[in-house]
Amino acid sequence: MFSPRERLPEGDAAIRATDSDAALARLSAVRKGYLTDPYIAPFVSRPHVQQPRPPLINIGTYVRSEALDELVNGWLALCETEETKCQIVSMGAGSDTRFWRIATGDKKDLLAKYIELDFAEITTKKAMAIRKNRDLSAALGKPEDVSLANGGTALHSPVYHLLAADLRKPPAESLAPLLTSPNDPLLSPSLPTLLLFECVLVYMSPEASQNILQWFTDYFAGGSGILGCIVYEMFALEDSFGKVMVNNLKARNVTLPGAQPYPTFDTLPNRFLQHGWDIARALTLKDIRRGYIEPAELERISRLEMLDEIEELELVLAHYAITWGCKLPANSADLKAQWVNWGLKRKETHEL
Repeated sequence: MFSPRERLPEGDAAIRATDSDAALARLSAVRKGYLTDPYIAPFVSRPHVQQPRPPLINIGTYVRSEALDELVNGWLALCETEETKCQIVSMGAGSDTRFWRIATGDKKDLLAKYIELDFAEITTKKAMAIRKNRDLSAALGKPEDVSLANGGTALHSPVYHLLAADLRKPPAESLAPLLTSPNDPLLSPSLPTLLLFECVLVYMSPEASQNILQWFTDYFAGGSGILGCIVYEMFALEDSFGKVMVNNLKARNVTLPGAQPYPTFDTLPNRFLQHGWDIARALTLKDIRRGYIEPAELERISRLEMLDEIEELELVLAHYAITWGCKLPANSADLKAQWVNWGLKRKETHEL
């Protein structure tokens, strides 16, 4: 949080500051033993002096990360079964480390392209951090195959691509020039492609986020690739607790226009269904913690820190959700049986 005396950022700067919050939360969760991520520290300013976050934030970060990892790993596993490589496009990626965690794991050969997009200021800082860190740079490939572009706002390697874009602008202006060059398109509509939005669309107007999903839907309609998407963000902000969250963010000059179309849990799948997608599912972080994490894991993290505010934790987690969906190519009935089951799997029931 910003201290009372600190000058609060405004406009885009306030949104960019949320990425710093997320990176610090992840660093805290890693150092407390909730998560393993050797790649987050290089993306945090002065990591050695950063203070740990409260248990409530550490646990929320853990639940979010475990669920997103399971969904992405499940997508990669399906591509492996299909014996095909895939593309991942992470929008508003910020300081996310997912590419490096995949690129150093046993699924690295499944990546045809991993593309990250964000504000130019953020991509510039990320490109600098990558170039300065030996481990981050090594995962990109041979040094001669890695290059900066567009004044240092972009970075290209054989698989990983970091691009500057303002996603609020019309996709024909923000996405098409970067991803669909007529001569050598960066993104193929013929490969399975997973879109990631982690706390991104909620900061945009509903119209802008709908335009992005429609653009990808239309682009893949001309190919044979399966299109998937994972969205993580706040919702149901009209109740008393939700209004407290909104007011706290307003005090930091952050607004959440993208939450307006999703006042209840049942409305979340509409994000994909309104674009004619075949599969759309959602779970709150509260439900994920209660039923979709291995009991042994919950037992392990319960020993890391004392948490007295279980009710507050559940209130917070009930206002965050992960929504995922799939758009299958035309005439793909044989694929549906495999992809329809992509998602989080309920674990053995347990008491909390």
